[in-house]
Amino acid sequence: MPGSDAPLPDDGGCRILHVDMDAFYASVELRDRPDLAGKPVVVGGLGGRGVVLSATYEARAFGVRSAMPVGRARRLCPQAVFIPPRHRLYAEVSREVMAVFRAVTPDVEPLSLDEAFLDVSGAVRRLGTPARIAELIRAQVREQQGITCSVGVAPSKFVAKIASAHCKPDGMLVVPVAGLLDFLHPLPASALWGVGERAEEVLARLGLRTVGDIAHVPLATLQRELGAAGEHLWWLAWGRDERRVVPRREEKSVGAEETFDTDIDDPEVIRRELLRLSGRTARALRAAGCTARTISVKLRLASFKTITRSRTLAEPTDVAREIYATAVALYYGSGLDSRARLRLVGVRAAGLRPAAAATRQLAFDDRPTGWRDAERAVDEIARRFGSDAVRPAALVPADPADRADRPSGREPGPGSGPGSGAAADPGRPAPSTGHAEARILGNEPGM
Repeated sequence: MPGSDAPLPDDGGCRILHVDMDAFYASVELRDRPDLAGKPVVVGGLGGRGVVLSATYEARAFGVRSAMPVGRARRLCPQAVFIPPRHRLYAEVSREVMAVFRAVTPDVEPLSLDEAFLDVSGAVRRLGTPARIAELIRAQVREQQGITCSVGVAPSKFVAKIASAHCKPDGMLVVPVAGLLDFLHPLPASALWGVGERAEEVLARLGLRTVGDIAHVPLATLQRELGAAGEHLWWLAWGRDERRVVPRREEKSVGAEETFDTDIDDPEVIRRELLRLSGRTARALRAAGCTARTISVKLRLASFKTITRSRTLAEPTDVAREIYATAVALYYGSGLDSRARLRLVGVRAAGLRPAAAATRQLAFDDRPTGWRDAERAVDEIARRFGSDAVRPAALVPADPADRADRPSGREPGPGSGPGSGAAADPGRPAPSTGHAEARILGNEPGM
């Protein structure tokens, strides 16, 4: 730890850090419920189709893993405490953790809510060696958030990420330049980025089971068997990864989706879900300072067949009312039978651009203010008084029986959508009590 007299390992040339929170969702829950410390705890959707989002190391000892169906996790570890997720809380903790990273260096590349690459080249003169900076980060995260992280310190992103996984939980591992190949070559071939199921089969057929085996086979052999991917793996096996830390990755899409507890064939319920998801997508756009030009819906049938439909708007938007109108039109234009049974629906906004740069062509009777300002006012009320303070009338449960349609895998939260005025229109959906969390698609947290 910083300030200790213990010598730090040789970190010359190790400018890349990979910081990974330890069992992030579960750790946040244990921070707020210290009585659960030392017990197997699982965070995930508690419905029939819920999946494990995070598990403490005590639960992992029984074979519980992220993305595993909750039903299987219960069978493996019936004594575990199962907790529904609180996505807004995790997002807030993530923002504060990322602020710790950015106080060290502006060169921070988040991979998800709970992990990031840092290039600390510019911080060494101010804060000390990379290993000392890693210890400083670990100490600050623990002190400020009451949770732990593991840090890999290495010459490249690829090796730093492997190193952080090898020192979990609550550890630090430095892979010096001089010891790089000694660290890499004994590892299984599957440790290399890009080794999927097919590549692993090809490598096994060639008798290549470790990273060292791959490094010492002729490059031409790998190229013949795996094409360009073979060359990529060969260079990684020699520790070569030239990718730089990219501080700001462009967000390509924003969206939310939901899996129902039971397959749904009621268009009223599906429209209600599209309303709620449109509201969450719009709120995520406004929070990111973006507008979107293209709206898509995802419809997954009970057979697991997935249909997507999209439409490009005349003007970019961050207004839930407009997103919802487009999503419903896409749903009705999908070609599905009116009684098709769906297990999942999703709404996505793409073609993002800064909200400040978006301009709108007003019709003769349009006002420059309206739904956008109203929804921003709702955002402010939710920040001040809680997420349940305001919601569209269509999403206010009228009867406890409505809860029978509640989807799984998300924490309670509001429907935020076009507003009560939109809900009063003829044909608007009835209330929904399901919940989903808007997010940047493709940036899901690792556990």
